[in-house]
Amino acid sequence: MGETGRTAAQDTAGRAAPKRRGAVVAALMLTMALAALDSTIVATAVPQIVGDLGGFSVFSWLFSGYLLAVTVTLPVYGKLSDTFGRKPVLVTGAAVFLLGSLLCALAWNMAALIAFRVVQGLGGGALQGTVQTLAADLYPLEQRPRIQARLSTVWAVSAVAGPGLGGVLATYADWRWIFLVNLPVGAVALWLIVRHLHEPRRRFTDRSRVDWAGALTVFACGGALLTALVQGGVAWDWLSAPSLTLLGAGLALLVLFFAVERRAEQPIIPGWVWRRRTIAAVNLALGALGVLMVAPTVFLPTYAQSVLGLAPVAAGFVLSVWTLTWPVSAALSQHVYRRIGFRSTAMLGIGAAALILAAFPLLPYPGRAWQPTLLMMLLGAALGLFQLPLIVGVQSTVRWEERGTTTASVLFCRQTGQTAGAALFGAVANGVLAARLGDASDLDTVTRALDTGTAAEATRRAIADAVHAVYLGAAAAAALAFVVLLVLAPRKFPVLKD
Repeated sequence: MGETGRTAAQDTAGRAAPKRRGAVVAALMLTMALAALDSTIVATAVPQIVGDLGGFSVFSWLFSGYLLAVTVTLPVYGKLSDTFGRKPVLVTGAAVFLLGSLLCALAWNMAALIAFRVVQGLGGGALQGTVQTLAADLYPLEQRPRIQARLSTVWAVSAVAGPGLGGVLATYADWRWIFLVNLPVGAVALWLIVRHLHEPRRRFTDRSRVDWAGALTVFACGGALLTALVQGGVAWDWLSAPSLTLLGAGLALLVLFFAVERRAEQPIIPGWVWRRRTIAAVNLALGALGVLMVAPTVFLPTYAQSVLGLAPVAAGFVLSVWTLTWPVSAALSQHVYRRIGFRSTAMLGIGAAALILAAFPLLPYPGRAWQPTLLMMLLGAALGLFQLPLIVGVQSTVRWEERGTTTASVLFCRQTGQTAGAALFGAVANGVLAARLGDASDLDTVTRALDTGTAAEATRRAIADAVHAVYLGAAAAAALAFVVLLVLAPRKFPVLKD
C-alpha cells in the first residue's frame, strides 16, 4: 500500500454528491471561522470589556478559560464522533458554542463573562476536532489538500481580519457585538449542516459503553494540569501552594485516568493512539509545533514594538504575514509529498523552520522591520510544508471509526504544546530579563514601562535578548520534531485504500 492510495473509510455521502458536498464545505468553513476568529476578535476589545465590567486582574482568563475548555474536550469529542457520527457531535458543539456566545453578550460582570467563555470553549472543542475530521471524510486522499488549504485560508483571514473587526465593533458599536455576530454566522452554518450533511446509517452497538468515567477524568486531569501551566509564574509563583496543589491533583487524576481507561471497553483515549508508530510520531511532532508557535505569536509583537519601535498595527502586520504564506505552502505541499512521501516532506518543512528560528537571534540590533517580516514569511511557508502533510497522512492511515479519535489526539497534543510552550518560554523570557535588569524585572513590567515611554535603552536590549532566547528555544523544539519524525515515524505512512 503506497502513500498515493485512498483511505479505507466509510465516508459521508458528500463524495457522491458534489453540490451537497460544496454546501457542507461552506458550512465547515463558516464553523471554522467561528473558532478561528474567537481569540483575535476578543483580544482587541479587552480595554472596552474591562472598562465596562472591571476585573482587570483576571481578564486573562477570558482566553485561558476558553483554551482550557477546548483542549480538554478535544479527545472526548473525537471519541464521540467515532461512536455516534460527525453530524450530531458537530451540531451539538455548534449549538453549545452559540449558546456560550449569547451568554457572553449578556454577561453582567467579569466572573460571569469568564464562565460563559468556558461554555463557548466546551463547544469550540467540538468545532475544531470535528471539522478537521469531516474534511477527511468528504474527500479522498488525493483531494484532501484542497479542503485543508481552504480551512487554512480561513485561519489566515481570521488572523488578519479578527483584530480589525473586533476593534471596529468595540469602538463604534459595543463589545457585546463581538459575541453576537457569532449567532447569524453560526445559524447559517447549522442550517447547512442539518440540511446537507447526510452520513450513512450506522448501527451504534456500543452506545451503552461510552466511557463517560474516562471523559470526566480526562476533563478534570487536563483542567488541573493546564491551569497550573497557564497560571504558574503569572498569577502565582511556580513553587507556591496553588501551583503545587494543582500539579499534585493533576498527577493524581492522571493515575486515576490510566486506571479507568485500562478497564473501559471503549476508552476515550485508546491505547492504540500511542502504540501505532505513525500516530505517536505525529502527535509528538505536532506537540512540538504547538511549543514553537508560542515564540512568534506571543513574543514577536512585543519585540516589534519595543525593539523596532513600530506602532501596534505595524507590529501586528509583522506577525500576520506568516498566515499568508502558511496556507499557500500547505496547498502546494501535495506536489511534494506525492513525490517524496509524508514523512520526508514534513521533515523538510520542520528542518527549514528550525534554521529560520535559529536565524532570528542573528538579526542586527535594532534592525529594520523587513528583516523579521521576511523571516516570518519564510517560517509560515516552512510550517505549511510541515503540518498539512502530517495531518493528511495520519488521517489516511485509519478507518472511519478511528479517524475522529486520531484527529482529536493530534489537535490535543498541539494545543497542549502551546500551553506548555507559553509557560516555558514565559519563564525563559523573565529569566533573561531578570539577569539583564535585576530580579524585580519581568516581561509585564518592562512592557508597561515601554508603553509609558519610561524604558531605558538597556531595557530595549534586554527585551531583544529575551526574545532571542525564546526563538532559540523554539528552534530547539523544531529540531526535536525533526528527530521524532526521523527516529519514530515510518518512512512510508501505512495509508489505507478504498
